[in-house]
Amino acid sequence: MSGTPNWQGERAPRFDVAGVRGELHRLHDACHIVADGDAVGAVSGGRETDEGGLELLASVPRFPSEMLGSATFRDAHGVRLAYMAGAMANGIASEELVVAMAEAGLLASFGAAGLAPDRIASALNVFESKIPGRPFACNLIHSPAGAGLERATVDLFLDRRVRLVEASAFLGLTAEVVRYRVAGLARDRDGGAVARNHVIAKVSRPETAEMFLRPAPREILDTLAAEGRIGALQAELAGRVPLADDITVEADSGGHTDRRPSTVVTAAVLRLRDRITREAGYPSAPRVGAAGGLGSPEGLAAAFAMGADYVVTGSVNQSCVEAGTSPEAKELLTRAGVADYAMAPAADMFEIGADVQVLRSGTMFPMRASRLREYYRTYDGLEAIPAIELSRLEKDVFRMSVDEVWRECLDYFGTRDPGLVDRATEDPKVKMALVFRWYLGMSTRWAVRGETGRVRDYQVWCGPAMGAFNDWAKDSHLFPAENRTVVEVAEQLMHGAAYLFRLRHLGAAGAALATPLNDYRPAPLLSRPEADPMRMKENPR
Repeated sequence: MSGTPNWQGERAPRFDVAGVRGELHRLHDACHIVADGDAVGAVSGGRETDEGGLELLASVPRFPSEMLGSATFRDAHGVRLAYMAGAMANGIASEELVVAMAEAGLLASFGAAGLAPDRIASALNVFESKIPGRPFACNLIHSPAGAGLERATVDLFLDRRVRLVEASAFLGLTAEVVRYRVAGLARDRDGGAVARNHVIAKVSRPETAEMFLRPAPREILDTLAAEGRIGALQAELAGRVPLADDITVEADSGGHTDRRPSTVVTAAVLRLRDRITREAGYPSAPRVGAAGGLGSPEGLAAAFAMGADYVVTGSVNQSCVEAGTSPEAKELLTRAGVADYAMAPAADMFEIGADVQVLRSGTMFPMRASRLREYYRTYDGLEAIPAIELSRLEKDVFRMSVDEVWRECLDYFGTRDPGLVDRATEDPKVKMALVFRWYLGMSTRWAVRGETGRVRDYQVWCGPAMGAFNDWAKDSHLFPAENRTVVEVAEQLMHGAAYLFRLRHLGAAGAALATPLNDYRPAPLLSRPEADPMRMKENPR
């Protein structure tokens, strides 16, 4: 009897690169690396034996993409994969995108930021009609220049029983995000706290993560209770649960971003999560996910290897057919490389100097928006800008007079935030900010609508993940925008990440595999069995 294990099975091993790759892609089956003389190949299924057969060099167990990340994330949200399509504002993460993901048993967040409550209500009608009981989230964005809008959005979410929000861009906690979470608290059978309203907090630094990892601050709870906006029992129970169930650590992403390296900030938040969980005595730890720069299987695999419970994609979904943006913007996105991005002033936080990451290639928006910020920093009002400079703005950027822009500002802000309009009529600096915010806001709408003649002014929130995806999808069926669906992008990225994990496992076991096997590219049909029953599982919430 030989001391070297052998393999026996019904399937014939494959010894060519394409065949070996095919066997490794059978993620729902165990895979074995075998030798027949000097030839090294792979085969799925079969068994190890001490009897006759081919020499067994290494084995890897079944590892479908459904096993990546945290099972608690999948169970809590009623989804198949530890994967989420994050919110893209102004409805770019559209109803169609959310519905498609939910119907496939996956989680997506509707891009409610920047939309009026009646528009958000319309989207909720779609979800109630098309995906009742299925998982979905809605974005709740911090609105420092529009507290009334934030409150109205939370009112709507509570009234319509939206059970999951993705809270983003919070520089500090507000009464509204606390109210949303706490309003859903009740006592369970054992006297503990159970939450009906759940928060996924998107953060980019540990100090922000800590606010959501800890219970809601007592001072905010006391104020809400005194105003009658939460009950006394809810205020009491709030001290027993973290403010968020999930913390998404956002690295170098599109839109609002601090552009921190994922390997640094994710690791820091994971350690912080573990420490606070011990200190607070939570029965279960909040989950930590990774976002930003995730546009290839290698990126997702790295995030899971760091210990992320789930991953969140954004930029790559914007080029998909379901995204609520124009074909013209999608075409620009498909041409983007890994370095075609720039930072530009954020419309919603213009006055405090916040930036967003946007597409640079094919548009002059970053340069023009940065010029507006310089004017804002330099001058006390529109009247102080030199006439020749103001004339250039009207001709090249606004394409209308400042007075015409101001009238549009009055129409827009007059219904959304009348107090802001009152301030602007008294303070020239505030008026200048609103006029500049008009351009920053309209540039996004022009991109969403595909405004003819305004391509050079398109503001497209995007990060390097888009370039990584394009490089990975090059020469495949997923390269043209019309072939990209949000579900297939999710499936392909997660399948590729699991495939890479399998390769690394075999390499650690000492299997010498051909270098081309590392280059996994999307294939029209993935070799995998039908999705498991959780695909159609209703959201347990």
